[in-house]
Amino acid sequence: MAQARIPAILVASAAAGSVALFARAEDAPAAIVEVGGGGGAPTTQESQDAPPSACPDGMVLVEGEWCPRVEQRCLRWMDPPGRFHEYRCAEYARPARCLAPRAHKRFCIDRSERADAGTGLPYSRQSWNDTKQTCEAAGARVCEDSEWTFACEGEELRPYPYGWARAADKCNADHLDLLVPGDRRRLLDLRAKAGSHPDCVSPFGLLDMAGNVAEWVSVDGYPAGTYVVQKGNWWQPGKHACRDEQAGHDRVYRGLETGFRCCADAR
Repeated sequence: MAQARIPAILVASAAAGSVALFARAEDAPAAIVEVGGGGGAPTTQESQDAPPSACPDGMVLVEGEWCPRVEQRCLRWMDPPGRFHEYRCAEYARPARCLAPRAHKRFCIDRSERADAGTGLPYSRQSWNDTKQTCEAAGARVCEDSEWTFACEGEELRPYPYGWARAADKCNADHLDLLVPGDRRRLLDLRAKAGSHPDCVSPFGLLDMAGNVAEWVSVDGYPAGTYVVQKGNWWQPGKHACRDEQAGHDRVYRGLETGFRCCADAR
């Protein structure tokens, strides 16, 4: 997919574990280990007294102060002029500058890209229309551009979900051999299992927001489906920054590289 030229100073705007409950304390095992969690598992009483989750299973609560317009300055580019230049930044200046009043956001978003239960691979060849249908059938919705971006960059406005210096090896990104040998019209399928790159993580704990598959969102301020873009790029040597977006495809476009995650209103 074609990429827009990005100047050195970017002024962008954006239109696992489970808990078991026991009827009696003596029914619980002597020790409960929470796999992948932090701080240890809650006690039985804490579990029973805990308020209901603000988000559906598989989703993460994102809450904080969103900046609608930001300046991010690239300190050094990865590539020589003429090849990927001006959109693969090796390191950004820290901190970024917020250029507009912040607004409070609170919503739920899938921790990982939606994936096939049999293979674990993120769905591909999904259009925006497919995304809308699948998300709504699950009681969710298509994410807005600003929601996806905030979930990726956090309040500190990280250019990349994992930080300020490019580390594409943390994610499924920057593959150079993209086309099927002998058939230069077809992409190689280089998807990785959703969530299989634990270091490719955003400040809110979301996975694969750089690389793997490009994800459909609706641009803020327009009726749903009127103006749609893809976020997060895919496994190509693209920009992969949180503020980056791929326009140029309508809501019926399906490519091997196109997938999605869903959002929902927080309870």
